[in-house]
Amino acid sequence: MEADEHAAVVPGAEWRSALYGDAVTQFERAAEVLDLDPEFHVRLLEPRRSLTVNFPVRLDDGEVRSFTGYRVQHTLTMGPTKGGFRYSPQVSLGECAALAMWMTWKCSLLGLPYGGAKGGVRCDPNALSLGERERLTRRYAAELIPVIGPDRDIPAPDIATGEREMAWFMDTYSQQMGHSVPEIVTGKPPVLGGMAARRAATGLGVVYVTEGVLELLGWSPAGLRVAIQGYGNVGATAARELDAIGARIVAVSDHTGGVTREAGLDLRALDAWVGRHGTVEGFPGGDALGRSEVLEVPCDVLVPAAIERQITESNAPRLACRLLVEGANGPTTPAAEAILADRGIPVVPDVLANAGGVTVSYFEWVQDQQRFQWDDIEVHERLRRTLRTALRRVTDQAQALSVDWRTAALTVAVERVAEAARLRAIYP
Repeated sequence: MEADEHAAVVPGAEWRSALYGDAVTQFERAAEVLDLDPEFHVRLLEPRRSLTVNFPVRLDDGEVRSFTGYRVQHTLTMGPTKGGFRYSPQVSLGECAALAMWMTWKCSLLGLPYGGAKGGVRCDPNALSLGERERLTRRYAAELIPVIGPDRDIPAPDIATGEREMAWFMDTYSQQMGHSVPEIVTGKPPVLGGMAARRAATGLGVVYVTEGVLELLGWSPAGLRVAIQGYGNVGATAARELDAIGARIVAVSDHTGGVTREAGLDLRALDAWVGRHGTVEGFPGGDALGRSEVLEVPCDVLVPAAIERQITESNAPRLACRLLVEGANGPTTPAAEAILADRGIPVVPDVLANAGGVTVSYFEWVQDQQRFQWDDIEVHERLRRTLRTALRRVTDQAQALSVDWRTAALTVAVERVAEAARLRAIYP
């Protein structure tokens, strides 16, 4: 009994989860390759701050319901923390801790002056009315005020949150401060200091990185068969942009189901269907398949752009792709990645492939600080250059250390954060 009680208060036990375990495994692999000093293993592994809040929201029928929200800040070494917040029944402290750690490495790899953060509220967003969603967002924002700020922690959109929620969040914080603070959050509507380019940034970043990888592999995008899991903002944008450069989108899916067509899907018709029905399910322009079956469709490039832990050791042997590009955060477990490595299927890691969102969020934050707006062409060109530079860092490191792309990306990122931590030392 005493041993069980002691285990419950071991540092980090609060956020232990399968997803956090994946993040730790990846970090430890990078630390081993770097021969990282044990001091920095201690300082970089666990999140620096975590906040759990329980708050009431009055529903439309008068009932008062309690919701649980989280905000985790992984490291304060690099500057303010940055990361989205999501609404999902699966949101937990462990999930946020893992995603915050990955955000640290992503920002470090891209050279952004941030540490990683993540947050969210455990709820079913589809069960909330518009008014209920607004009240939940505003109350969650108010609960986070002690730990956020434009120079402390800057939230952004994530699963089931977007421009609308960012506008409510920004307004709530601004009302508390007594003046407008557009730089408190990114992913806002353009009229409130956001940028139109942010909406498509993550999906566009997936394509920019994929183009660079195809050049390295000597593959032409023309006729390349692509399957995409997740047809939300990221997946749909990636599909359209890949289609525009000549690739053939042979399968897509969302949370309801999927559709496949070997000759390629008509994306205009698919988008029109999703616009009318809200889901991919039932689209008549191809053969129906399950939401997870899309992962096993024969293709050249597979883009998991849905949620975490979709490719596991149980389905990794059945993947029929030649290249995997992670559009989502943490879609591939370490055990699955080992299987893919044995099969000769390279993985472009999430910390690189889906970094377009946080990169353009950084651009938005800088513009809000300066009260100056760049045009979309300049934003897209800056995004492309930033991602291509990061890709070069990864491939050079992979060659120098004879490691896979994920380990190479993490060694670049971890080494940079560790050096910053060394220079700042330990206070007091």
